[in-house]
Amino acid sequence: MASQKLTIVARILVKEGKVDLVKAELLKLIDVTRAEEGCINYDLHQDNENPNFFLFHENWENRELWQKHMDDAHLAEYLKATDGAVEEFIVTEMTHIA
Repeated sequence: MASQKLTIVARILVKEGKVDLVKAELLKLIDVTRAEEGCINYDLHQDNENPNFFLFHENWENRELWQKHMDDAHLAEYLKATDGAVEEFIVTEMTHIA
């Protein structure tokens, strides 16, 4: 049996005054992640009312390939570049049911 597809919702709340820095770093992740094995979609959103709030909506072929993405160098670079600029970073693993 093939492993199940995985949906990821990542919520990123940026500290006041750091939105431009974090947004630029998030945008660097897009093309490189979309080219990764197993990535179905990797879509970044910014809240219309609160520009400090970002949300990634991602779909992956399976959890193993997403885990590989999470261990990748470009994600480590993002975390280093935005260290101290992010208030909250919550990742939720979900299953598409309908």
